[in-house]
Amino acid sequence: MKIEIKAKKGAARGYKDDELSGRLKKAASARLAILEKFRAQPGADDPSEIQRRAARQEIATARDLRTASRKASRSADDERKKAESSAREAAEQAQRIAQEQQNAIDTELQRATQKADRDARYAARKQKKKS
Repeated sequence: MKIEIKAKKGAARGYKDDELSGRLKKAASARLAILEKFRAQPGADDPSEIQRRAARQEIATARDLRTASRKASRSADDERKKAESSAREAAEQAQRIAQEQQNAIDTELQRATQKADRDARYAARKQKKKS
């Protein structure tokens, strides 16, 4: 089974059929259309344009206020967290120092008790030798 495809004569030629003058006219009309579209836009002194700019300025101001508010809130949170952290560290440091002091006291008490026991044994040995 053989399928034959018949192409129309000149179907693939596209813009190449146009002459130079035709292409130049199309380009000039495209430029004119762009220029007309630009001219149709409202000017800077147009009331609707002024109102639109004022609305955009209000939106930008509100956005800046929200941004500043969030930034202030974040910095307040950061300061609060830093204060809590430093307070926690100070409490831990104080607890550590108190624990070290208690350990030192316990060590001294243990040494004193050992010395007293040793002295008592020594005195008992001396007493045995005398008697």
